Amino acid sequence: MAVAIKMKLNEKLFLRDPQETKLGRKIIQYSILMIDEKGFEDFTFKKLADRIESTEASVYRYFENKHRLLLFLLSWYWEWIKYSIELKVMNIEDPKRKLRIALETLVDTSHHDNPETEHINEAILHRIVIAESAKGYYTKQVDEENQQGLFLTYKALCQTFHTIMLEINPGFPYPRALASTILEMAKSHVYFSEHLPSLTDINFKQGNSEAQVKQLLIDFAFGLLGSTHFTAKTENGQLLGA
Repeated sequence: MAVAIKMKLNEKLFLRDPQETKLGRKIIQYSILMIDEKGFEDFTFKKLADRIESTEASVYRYFENKHRLLLFLLSWYWEWIKYSIELKVMNIEDPKRKLRIALETLVDTSHHDNPETEHINEAILHRIVIAESAKGYYTKQVDEENQQGLFLTYKALCQTFHTIMLEINPGFPYPRALASTILEMAKSHVYFSEHLPSLTDINFKQGNSEAQVKQLLIDFAFGLLGSTHFTAKTENGQLLGA
């Protein structure tokens, strides 16, 4: 039997940690399957309860609403990616090699199911991240939820890339912007390739889109970090062309 991996997430995401009980893990497992099948808009706690042969009230004992459930799933996903990257670069000293491994892990990890997490299919969860993640933070309550720390796992993953980028080029003025852009690109260009192909150079129909996305991120990140035409800040904060 596979060993369950538990991610430490913000307790404000849930009313009761679903990772700690059999029913909670079942709620997570089937919510992933149903959101992937039906889409987030059509997904309800009532339909989930029917699917797992439980009650709607039992689901509400774990999550306040389906938006918090979505945030939980997204947070779990980003924490899993961060954990995977840190594991692979742990003994790597060359920052360029670390960044390449981190970028490859960002793409590779999300496409494969890990047998050590029985109740979470990472490959299916990745599809949810591609299709639904913007609904997690493009909301009216984003500022309040940010103050509650509900996006800390996403920020922490960005910080992982931000730190490595500054190791490569300490003078690069936009490490946070580049880090968050890389994470968004890893999602958006997969979506574009499948649904809005004129918005990307990734060709989903040619197959092996995973390798295409990986190369896109590598070329984009290293191309910017390797440029000698960065903008420098003066002591008073004004920007000067290098």
